[in-house]
Amino acid sequence: MADASSDGASAAIATRNEPTRDALLLRDTVREAGALALSLFRTDLRNWTKGASSPVSEADIAVNELISGRLRSATPHYGWLSEESVDDEQRLDKQRVWIVDPIDGTRGYLAGREDWCISVALVEGTRPVLAAVFAPASDEFFFAERGRGTLLNGAPVNATSGTAIDISRVAGPKPLIERLVRLSGEISPHPRIASLALRLCRVAHGRLDVAFAGGQSRDWDLAAADLIVQEANGKMSSLSGEAIQYNRREVTHGVLLAAGRDRHAFIVEHFRGRS
Repeated sequence: MADASSDGASAAIATRNEPTRDALLLRDTVREAGALALSLFRTDLRNWTKGASSPVSEADIAVNELISGRLRSATPHYGWLSEESVDDEQRLDKQRVWIVDPIDGTRGYLAGREDWCISVALVEGTRPVLAAVFAPASDEFFFAERGRGTLLNGAPVNATSGTAIDISRVAGPKPLIERLVRLSGEISPHPRIASLALRLCRVAHGRLDVAFAGGQSRDWDLAAADLIVQEANGKMSSLSGEAIQYNRREVTHGVLLAAGRDRHAFIVEHFRGRS
């Protein structure tokens, strides 16, 4: 006869391991958004420039509308911040906020490159608790829920360990990489990745050891990748090691670093020593 307390403990563990309602909603929405973006990829799309030099296309708007419709109708009491929506500062009063980049790497998307993605995070307070980054052209679906690790296409992944610096496994703006040359003795960085979110996520499964974000990145570029890196035994922060805060009035960030925890600490110390 089964022990009732044992059965109860097993049920509790199973419940803890089940995805939350928001996690299921996010996963399904981002999958659907990726399918839409992929259906429009390498087609004749109307596109234009917003601001000084940021490209935007019909695909960005269509994907944004799909994600907004799915998430906001299901969670009307949550806030919303998206690259392709007018900023509503009522989000500042919300405990939970969806932060969205409908297509991160639009320039690459329009050029027919495959290194673009859909990036969505749920932020609670100022930190992400759920994240999905989907690169449908290369079939990479990253998913993280706080405290539950990072999955790539359903399998657990982790950032690389150690402190060695191999510049060929470092991605980001060249001036930042050049500041690491003394640690490695060479300068032959990883090829450029169009999507910043995807660049950061590739630290989470070891295709890169280190990734930098130059100044002027926004919440929607970073929030999902941040949690994905953290849950893969990595760390993402400012160059001085400070945690990144989201859903503030100012959504622009300075230079950032993502790496496995030991390597991250080593590089932060290197930059402090040269400041």
